[in-house]
Amino acid sequence: MNYTPSKPPITGETLESLAARLRERGEAAFRARQIMEWVYKKRARSWDAMSNLSKPLRAWLDESFELMPASLVLGRQSTADVTDKLLLELGDGALIETVIIRAPQDGVGVEHSRKTVCVSTQVGCAMGCGFCASGLAGLRRDLSAGEIVAQVLQVCWREDARAAAAAFDNIVVMGMGEPLANYDALVRALSIVNAEWGLGFGARRVTISTSGIVPGILRLAGEPLGFRLAVSLHGATDEVREKIMPVNKAWPLAKLLPAVRAFSEKHGRMVSLEFVLIEDVNDSLEQAGKLRDIALDLHAHVNLIPYNAVEGLPWKRPSGNRQERFADVLRGARVSVTLRREKGGDIDAACGQLRLKTEKEREKAASDASV
Repeated sequence: MNYTPSKPPITGETLESLAARLRERGEAAFRARQIMEWVYKKRARSWDAMSNLSKPLRAWLDESFELMPASLVLGRQSTADVTDKLLLELGDGALIETVIIRAPQDGVGVEHSRKTVCVSTQVGCAMGCGFCASGLAGLRRDLSAGEIVAQVLQVCWREDARAAAAAFDNIVVMGMGEPLANYDALVRALSIVNAEWGLGFGARRVTISTSGIVPGILRLAGEPLGFRLAVSLHGATDEVREKIMPVNKAWPLAKLLPAVRAFSEKHGRMVSLEFVLIEDVNDSLEQAGKLRDIALDLHAHVNLIPYNAVEGLPWKRPSGNRQERFADVLRGARVSVTLRREKGGDIDAACGQLRLKTEKEREKAASDASV
């Protein structure tokens, strides 16, 4: 399903496209930079706040653009690790999730911890990965570039609305949806986030995650902005990967791994391999050995992620001892590896969980009201 808003979001405009619209109206092109400064540097929450613009121009902006196309429905903070999950509602009522993950540093308070923002690119997901909540209800639609940027701006509003610099350290495109299945909107959005007139956020601090869409990886390798790449591997052999990732049928490891290598060589930087550890599915020492060999061949970093249970799915997390034994196989070969700990388990922080829960609650409330 496609969604065409009554007014396009200002967060989807580039400096050039906005300047062109202003010229059509008879305004000086430099007004575009002023408007972008209000949106991204001063974090204005209303057109009227843009005090150096004339009232007629502010009225035109209000008639022509949506300032914030994603409204905050719910914000939850984990009591265990200070992870925040934002549930946002779009113009058509669709719900998406954005997560703020904090990594406290030694001797530094939580307020100064490193922050990573995880953004979504689709409402739902069509990839059908067997362990993921995002795709349980299928794909509803792609997000526009403006809706992707709006998630980042919402985090800026929440973290520090007065700061000109971004209030976080990294962006990972690992939320709901398959980013490379919404390629054009993704690249436009990240270009806006990166632009000096936008958030000015460095491309090297942005990681795009994919389940393994080979043409998209090769296309991304040709982009001038050097974004980082993470590949959701989750299986070190085709047999295991196909059990939980249907994408492997179209692009098995024999096609996927050369594409990852091509990206790495083109940009000269380490790729990350994401590997969700699921009990009795992919957590064997044999899988660990295969993953070790892949990581060494690609000179890749490995993120091991113990499975975060999802209601309605049968998968379980391996024991802590089994996780460590798996990781030790990689460590023994000096593979760069991180064994992550669960973040935000008490606030449904796994991709899609909070959205599904809220949608079910809304459906029940609507059903009860109609009785």
